[in-house]
Amino acid sequence: MDRLLSRLSKTPLARIAEKVAAGERLSFDEGVELFRTRDLLGVGALANLVRERRHGNVAYYNVNKYLNPTNLCWVDCALCAWARKPGVDGGYAMSIKECVAEAEAGWHDGVTELHIVGGLHPTLPYEWYLDLLRALKQRFPAVHLKAWTMVEVDWIARVGKKPLDTAILELKAAGMDSCPGGGAEIFARRVRDVICTDKISGERWLEVARRCHILGVPTNVTMLYGSVETDEERVDHLVRTRELQDETGGFLGFIPLAFHPEGTQLADAPQAEGMTDLRVIAVSRLMLDNVDHVKAYWIQIGEKLAPLALHFGADDLVGTVTEETITHAAGAKTEAGLSRAEMERMIRGAGREPFERDANYERVVRDDGGRVVRANGHELGGGPELISATGRLRTGS
Repeated sequence: MDRLLSRLSKTPLARIAEKVAAGERLSFDEGVELFRTRDLLGVGALANLVRERRHGNVAYYNVNKYLNPTNLCWVDCALCAWARKPGVDGGYAMSIKECVAEAEAGWHDGVTELHIVGGLHPTLPYEWYLDLLRALKQRFPAVHLKAWTMVEVDWIARVGKKPLDTAILELKAAGMDSCPGGGAEIFARRVRDVICTDKISGERWLEVARRCHILGVPTNVTMLYGSVETDEERVDHLVRTRELQDETGGFLGFIPLAFHPEGTQLADAPQAEGMTDLRVIAVSRLMLDNVDHVKAYWIQIGEKLAPLALHFGADDLVGTVTEETITHAAGAKTEAGLSRAEMERMIRGAGREPFERDANYERVVRDDGGRVVRANGHELGGGPELISATGRLRTGS
């Protein structure tokens, strides 16, 4: 730490470095300064200092699978290349039986979490969402269901003509263990008017998250960067996230998401560069002093940059994913999923220690054959994987 402070003592980052070393909260203006300074390596070093204070040399990941029940959506977001309107080629909606079969299908290493998001389907009834959760929980009782973004929870409540709190509690009772952080985009109204004008406001997103936290449903939170936002609007997003976390403590982790323009209405926008990816991760770590985990989403920034992000403030590479479709619809060139062995190889290549976690950041315990024996608070006694491998088991060899 002394060497880092000495190096930065005669630079514009000197005061920020002193505050970071002392564990003091950074201001809005200091956040803007971090985005604008030319000393990216200095910002990264400070973020790494904070990251190692919290997590040492550990880098987290989980074995998860994405389930996207439908891409039919009445919202017309300029940022999206994945959703379809009813009647348009490429649109689909799975039945509950098909969703359960899809959760089982394909290769995996004992999935401990299902990540469930979809479009705002214009006609699915309220009970469908509850019945899907019940069916998945009945079939996979030890699997954590991370289901529905704040945008979707708001829509589900509207579909059911339910008060928001009632909908959250009924979804929780049906099996919704936590919520993903998508749909946050950038909270500023100016940006949302360009990239997602029909979506709920940033204020509403935060209110839905607040109610989830208060009612015992933790969530993640994202930030979509690289579209039309300014440095100030990025920092505003981080500060508003920090303020809600001060209030509720309900955010499990923060995930910066790089905007992929291909196939969207903003296709002419430039793709975020690797230096921007690293800067956003680092500034997020420095500003979000009350959020335990900052994630590097390898699907979006790539398998080569993600290990470097583990030295720029990130402590979590999210998960194996198994079959990602939303970012790939917008031109992502990464793999659609990785095996557990591949994830651990990527983490070790960065000089970090792999830590397979469950949804609550407890260590997943496996037997010598790789079968899960403990995850998400369940003792499985060396039995089969939480989701049995009905398809090809990928080893990552």
